[in-house]
Amino acid sequence: MKKRLLAAVLAAVMLSASATGCAQGGGNTDSAAAGSAAATGETIKIGGLAPLTGNVSVYGIATNNGVKLAVDAINKNGGVLGKKIEYISYDEKGDAIEAVNAYNKLVQDDKVVALVGDVTSKPTIAVAQKAVKDGLPMITATGTAADITKAGDNIFRACFIDPFQGELMAAYAAQKLGAKTAAIIYDNGDDYSTGVADAFEAAAKEAGMTITNKEAYQSGSVDFKSQLTKIKAGNPDVVMVPVYYSDVALIAVQAKEIGLSAKLLGADGWDGVLEKIDKSNLDAVKDCYFCSQYSAESTNPDLQAFLKSYKAAYNTDANMFAVLGYDAMGMMAAAINKAGSTDSDKIVAALKGLEYKGLTGNTTFDENRNPVREAVITTIADGKYKFVENFKK
Repeated sequence: MKKRLLAAVLAAVMLSASATGCAQGGGNTDSAAAGSAAATGETIKIGGLAPLTGNVSVYGIATNNGVKLAVDAINKNGGVLGKKIEYISYDEKGDAIEAVNAYNKLVQDDKVVALVGDVTSKPTIAVAQKAVKDGLPMITATGTAADITKAGDNIFRACFIDPFQGELMAAYAAQKLGAKTAAIIYDNGDDYSTGVADAFEAAAKEAGMTITNKEAYQSGSVDFKSQLTKIKAGNPDVVMVPVYYSDVALIAVQAKEIGLSAKLLGADGWDGVLEKIDKSNLDAVKDCYFCSQYSAESTNPDLQAFLKSYKAAYNTDANMFAVLGYDAMGMMAAAINKAGSTDSDKIVAALKGLEYKGLTGNTTFDENRNPVREAVITTIADGKYKFVENFKK
C-alpha cells in the first residue's frame, strides 16, 4: 500500500511536469532572490502554518500530518527538481496574529519559496494578505472563506469555498431529495457558518424552495432548543446546519429530543461528527446528508492506500483535513516541478495551469484560483459514514 501511495504522489508530480505552457516572469526582487537562493541550496524549502495547539488543533494536526506524509512520499522518490523538499512548519495556535508572526519567520529567516497553509479561514486571510505583498506562492488546504483567494493572484486553495458548499447542498436538496421547504440554523459569529448559510439560502430560493426559518446562535452556545423549536413549528422538509462537527453533535441530539423530523443537511465541517456524538445518540444523525471533499468509502486505491498509511504513521484515522493537506502539498510540489524552477512567478503560473489527479479527485483551478471538481455526498447509516454519490451542481 505504501508503494501505491508513493506512486500516486509521484505520478501527479510527473504528469504536471510534462504539461506545457509554463509562463515566464520576473517576480519582485525579494521573491526572485529567495527563489534563486533556494534553487542553489540542497533542499527546496516549503513553509507550513497550522494550529497544532489550541481550540482548533484537531484541524491543524490532521492537515499538517497529511502534508508531512506527502513530503515523505515525494522525498523517498528523489524529491522535486532533483532536490528534497524541506518542510518547515509552525504552530500558529489558531490565531491570526500568531499566524502572521510565524509567516514572517518562514519568509525572513527560513527563506521558504512557497507556503502550504494556513488551515482555518481568519489566520489564512491574514497570511494571504502578507503573501500577496511578498509574491509568495501560497495554497491553503482547508481555508474555505471566499475572501482568501481574493487577496491576490498567487493565492490558491485545495478545498471548496463556503458559498460553493451552500449552493451545492441547496441544489442537492432540491434535485435529489425533492425538498420544497428548508430551514437554516447557523453560528452568526463564524465566517464559515455564515458564508455557507447565506449561499444556501440564496440558492434554495433560486431553486424554488421556501425558507421557513433562518435561526442564528452565538459562538460557544450549547443550548439550541429555542432555535430548533421555532424551526420545528415551520415544518421544513430539510434543515441546513452549516457548522462544525462539535456543534452538529449537540444540535442533532437536541433536534431529536424535541421531535424535529426534518432531514438534516451540512457541509464539510460535519466531518468528525461520529467521533464527537455519544454512541447512544447515533440515530440523531441517521440519514443526514453533507458534502465533503472525499469519502473514506471510496474505492479509489490511492485514497485507500493513504488512509492505511496515515493510520500506520499516526495511530489514528485520517479525516478530510489530512486528505486535503496531502493533496495541497502534492499540488505545490507538482507546480514547482512543472515550473522547472523555484521562481515565484513561474510557480504561480504553473499552479494556474495545473491539472492534478489527487486523493480528492481531478482538480483544476478556476479564474479565482479555487478548485474545480465534483463534491462527495455522504450520509450516515448504521453509525458509519456512507458514500452516496459524486455530485456537481
